[in-house]
Amino acid sequence: MIDICLLGTGGMMPMPSRFLTAMLARLNGRMLLVDCGEGTQVTMKMLGWGFKAIDVICITHFHADHISGLPGLLLTIGNAGREEPLTMIGPVGLRHIVEGLTRIAPELPFPIEFIELDKETPNPVQAGEFSIAYCPADHMVKCYAYRLDLRRRGRFDVKKAEKLNLPRPLWGKLQKEGRVEHEGQTYTAEQVLGDERKGISVAYCTDSRPVGRLKGFVEGAQLFICEGMYGEEEKKVKARENKHMLFSEAASLALEAGVQRLWLTHFSPSLNNPEDYLENARVIFPQTELGEERKWITIEFPKEE
Repeated sequence: MIDICLLGTGGMMPMPSRFLTAMLARLNGRMLLVDCGEGTQVTMKMLGWGFKAIDVICITHFHADHISGLPGLLLTIGNAGREEPLTMIGPVGLRHIVEGLTRIAPELPFPIEFIELDKETPNPVQAGEFSIAYCPADHMVKCYAYRLDLRRRGRFDVKKAEKLNLPRPLWGKLQKEGRVEHEGQTYTAEQVLGDERKGISVAYCTDSRPVGRLKGFVEGAQLFICEGMYGEEEKKVKARENKHMLFSEAASLALEAGVQRLWLTHFSPSLNNPEDYLENARVIFPQTELGEERKWITIEFPKEE
């Protein structure tokens, strides 16, 4: 299972009751952060999950409302006692941007390892506990949507194990460790497992038009966190000009992609009451919810029939 928390729901600038959009994932005690605008560490402190266990920070793009909180957060992570390397993932130019921002935090007690996304970068990226897929969004600057995938191995198949003539006392060790040696032969877990079972997928996309490639990218996700910059249908022209989405466009994307649940986020500062426009999304995709500060959910592996 994985815990997902929406740290903030605002776009462009933090408001008195609305932090900038960021997402925190927690898996087996380790954490991954997506985006870090001004004030992100404040809402993280309110959440209470801590800072030291953040192993990965993914940046969608280099607009200030998604990255300007990094210097303070990195200092806080360091003050929490972290010494292990921290991985940062984002568009090409990430190292240059972060090195500039951290001139005011020059003595971090941990190294930063950069992964800049280009044609040579593996997709997905494996970083610590996390498998991170990425897809180009459609914004004013280079921007990426992200998806976290938790794969689930198949069940232990007794018949397969028996065919290998592997002694029963070694079966448990093979399942747990993935490999055993017996009488000069090496056995792997894949030899005794059935088909891979359905895992968990969580997709995150802000600052984008609802382009076709995003449909396949987020398809089937248990949770899709997507920007809804504007709730009002009459702002469609503005959404197109500024490369953002309406509530209804995010809902249509969720419907076409067959996701299970949609959380809207990245609201315009002018959108004082998003709840007034929620029905614009729910009439298209009933499983739509408004994002809220520190709204979180535990997503478990699907129950098997």
